[in-house]
Amino acid sequence: MKDTVSVEAVFPRKNITVSPSAVPQWFTLPHLFLYGAGTVILLIVLGTIAPQWLAPYSPTEMRPDWILQPPSSTNWMGTDYFGRDVLSVIIYGSRDSLLIGVASVLIGGLTGGLIGSVSGYVGGVVDAILMRLIDILMTIPSVLLALAIAAALGPSLFNVVLAVSVAEIPRFARVMRSQVISVKNRSFITASRSIGTPHLHIFLRHVLPNSLSPFLVMSTIGVGSSILIGSGLSFLGLGVLREIPDWGNLLSQGRGYLTVAWWIATFPGLAITLFVLSVNLLGDKLRDTLDPKSSRA
Repeated sequence: MKDTVSVEAVFPRKNITVSPSAVPQWFTLPHLFLYGAGTVILLIVLGTIAPQWLAPYSPTEMRPDWILQPPSSTNWMGTDYFGRDVLSVIIYGSRDSLLIGVASVLIGGLTGGLIGSVSGYVGGVVDAILMRLIDILMTIPSVLLALAIAAALGPSLFNVVLAVSVAEIPRFARVMRSQVISVKNRSFITASRSIGTPHLHIFLRHVLPNSLSPFLVMSTIGVGSSILIGSGLSFLGLGVLREIPDWGNLLSQGRGYLTVAWWIATFPGLAITLFVLSVNLLGDKLRDTLDPKSSRA
């Protein structure tokens, strides 16, 4: 009788293990949220730059036969009491809302960042004076501070940007001050001072670049909060008064029709919510990227 040889003797069985790092992580739930947030931000930015590419109708086109029509295949988000397409008005109105958010962060963030950086690096009397001024601003809630400034100056785009910018200064100043104080006490800064490097050179070349990570994260998230404050001012009648209303004005105009035409106020509110949520998700991802210690599963 012939000897039989098993297959396992010729081809021994091997235990194959797959490393978790080798599995693609592109379609996990956090990544899907991030992709969705990026898509929303991209569409809104595109609608701000070239709204005619996305809007199906003109925002000033008024048709009497379209007054207060519910959402349909012709008008995806319905029409308002003037017969205008709500989707087109939202797309064109995103320009002022996004401008308020970005401009307010640029002005308020740069001003607050400069105050906090100088205060944290110089210290002493300068730090005490600047921080007491910031403490005074922080005693007033940002919404009330912006509301008071806008009410005193009157409704206009420039005044809304100025009001929201002033309301954003204290947060940026506090964050930059704490970060600069943390960086300037590190060993490489002490070594630079010991060899006689000028303070301005140390501040511009070493302290400031190493303190910008939280500033960038706050700037990203600050765009969403600035849009919320600007929309609140427009809702109260202290915002931008134009033929094409921004999102806050759309909310204000639609609140009187909630029982008969809910879509006029609902869809602008959803646009604000989606954009602010998307910006916050992007800010969280940016924080995890710039600061690996805060990364979360």
